[in-house]
Order: sequence, then structure tokens, then C-alpha cells
Amino acid sequence: MSQPSPPIVRTVAALRAQVAGWRGAGERVGLVPTMGALHEGHLSLVRLAKARAQRVVVSLFVNPTQFGPNEDFAAYPRDEAHDAALLATVGCDLIYAPTAAEMYPQGFATTVTVAGVSEPLDGAARPGHFAGVATVVAKLLLQCGADVAVFGEKDYQQLQVIRRLVRDLDIPVEIVGGPIARATDGLALSSRNAYLTPAERPVAAELHRTLAAAVEQLHAGRAVSEVEAEAVARLAAAGFARIDYVEVRGAEDLARLGPGPVRPAARVLGAAVLGRTRLIDNLAV
Repeated sequence: MSQPSPPIVRTVAALRAQVAGWRGAGERVGLVPTMGALHEGHLSLVRLAKARAQRVVVSLFVNPTQFGPNEDFAAYPRDEAHDAALLATVGCDLIYAPTAAEMYPQGFATTVTVAGVSEPLDGAARPGHFAGVATVVAKLLLQCGADVAVFGEKDYQQLQVIRRLVRDLDIPVEIVGGPIARATDGLALSSRNAYLTPAERPVAAELHRTLAAAVEQLHAGRAVSEVEAEAVARLAAAGFARIDYVEVRGAEDLARLGPGPVRPAARVLGAAVLGRTRLIDNLAV
């Protein structure tokens, strides 16, 4: 027997009214921000939020300000009914699905930027992306007033940007990172995996295998510069059309490491394009 879908609210006022009712009953509130097109990775984040709060809100909003002019905003998959059915299976209490006009009303003129951690990697490959992310996440956190918010580690740089944002602006919320959900061959689950053709799908897992090999090489004492160069060459040989980066960075600040052996608390991050699909992944070193 299927469970009823969670109720959907589309305005800040309705969201805050519901959260106020829960708070009045002494309940903790969790928030899982998403752009919809949900999969098991998202559901694992909802379960994580449910373990930390009595009530969980999931936002569904394809944020236009984090897409570049040649990126896939119009084509990004959207299926609210399917998302709602999935959320019913993991105990989501409320769906917040605002319109673009509700999130960015006429005359909206504020952008939040986070210096430093947002600048390398995807910040360099996708100019303006993290300003869009930081702005919409700041709004979602303030609109909901959640006690805890959960974000996936697949978007590792985004997670570090949000942690810095919350620290710097004294937003009273605990930020929790959820482990990457993977297919059996290691491919990180992503809404954009739907773009992969049947021929590209097995090749896509080479990104994870390449990063895993890089971690092994770093543990063996290989120099960072050598490991990075070898990983880029491996992805190119596998058929990736463009490799935006494979880099070993400090785990918290994403600072560039020296060319020699890796230091503790590092992360290897990669982004590459296969066909029309841009894939990202990362692993702890």
C-alpha cells in the first residue's frame, strides 16, 4: 500500500507557518535542499535528516542563478509528482516547491558570494555558479529556519562553500554532509546521469575508478603532481571529451597542495565531460 505524498507548500509564508507549528510542539526541523529529479542519493540525505530531526522539509527548486548561459537549465529533468512519491517512502513531512517568482521576486538585487573556497575547481570551470548556490541556499536556510540541513558530499566543494557561508553569516543551523551514494560500479548517483547514453554509461564509472587509483597512488607516496597528471591522461584515454580538473586539495579549505607527497586531510576531486554529460566525483585521501 503506497503512502500518501507529503503536502506541498509554494510560499515562504506557508513554509514558515508549518515550521512554526512544529517548533511550538518542541520538534526539531531538518531541511534537505534539492533541485528535484530525485534518486537514492537524495533519499539517503532525507534519512540522515530524519535521524537528526522529528520533521523534515525537502525543497524542490531548479535554481536558475546557478546555471551558466550554455548550461542545461531548460533541459534539467523535472518531475514533481515522481519526486513526491519517492519522498513519501522516506518520511518527508513537507515539500517546499517555490516558483522562481517566489524565490526571486521582481526587483531582487542581492547576491551572496563566498570568497576563497568557491574560487578553484568548479568555481573556475563554472563562473558565477557558486554565487548562485550561496544565494539560494542562504535564502532557503533563512526561509525554513531549520535546526539542521543536509547536503550530499558528491558536491563536495558546494558543501564546503555552504559551511563557510553559515559560519561567516552566523546562520543558526547545523550543516551535515551525507556520504556519496553510488551505483554498483562506483558511479556517483546524479540526476544528470540520465543524460548518459547506453554506450557512455559503463565509461562513466571510469571517473570513480580513476580517483580511487589516485588515492592508492597518494597513499603509496607518489607526488601529487604526478598523480594528477596520470589521472587526467587516464580519463582522456577512456574517452572523456573534456577534463575540467583532477586535483588534490586540502579537505576543508580546498587549498592547492604542493607537488610532493600528499599531506593529511586531503581530498581528490575530479570533473569531466562524457558526451553531453558533465560528471563530478571526489574521494577522501
